[in-house]
Amino acid sequence: MSNLTRYKQPIATRPGLLGHHVFNTFFEDFMNPEYFQTSLNKTVSGYPVADIYKNNEGSTVMEFALAGFEKGELNIDVQPEKRSITVSANPMDSEDRGTRRIARRSFMKTYVNYDDNLDLTRAQAAYVNGLLTVVLPQRPETQPVQIDIK
Repeated sequence: MSNLTRYKQPIATRPGLLGHHVFNTFFEDFMNPEYFQTSLNKTVSGYPVADIYKNNEGSTVMEFALAGFEKGELNIDVQPEKRSITVSANPMDSEDRGTRRIARRSFMKTYVNYDDNLDLTRAQAAYVNGLLTVVLPQRPETQPVQIDIK
C-alpha cells in the first residue's frame, strides 16, 4: 500500500493544522442562541477592574476603577456577622445614555474575610476621580506581636 492510498479519506476527516473539529465547534457555538449570553458573561465577569493589596499599616485596601459613576450610585454593604463586604452599583438613567461611550453597568462584588482577621466595622471608603478605595484595617488581636524570650 502506497502513502497516497493510505490517506485516501474524505477531506473532513483528514488531519490538519487546526483540525476540522475546531471550525465545526466554532460555527456550532456561534449559531447557538445561548452563545452570546455565555460570551457576555465571560467578558464582564472581571468588571469592574479591582485591585486588592495590603498597605504599610497592614490594612487590606480594595480599589475599584469606576469611571463615569457618581458617588450616589455606589453602595458598600458590610456584614460583620457574615464576614463579608459587598460593593455594588446601579447607574441612574441619564438623558445622555445613548451618547455615552463609557460602559457603566450594574455590578455586585462580594468578598469574604475567611481568615476573620479584618475589622469590617472600621471600614473606610473614598471615591475620587473614578477610583473607589475601601480600606479594611486588621483586627488588633490579629496584628503581629513581639514576644520576649525569658
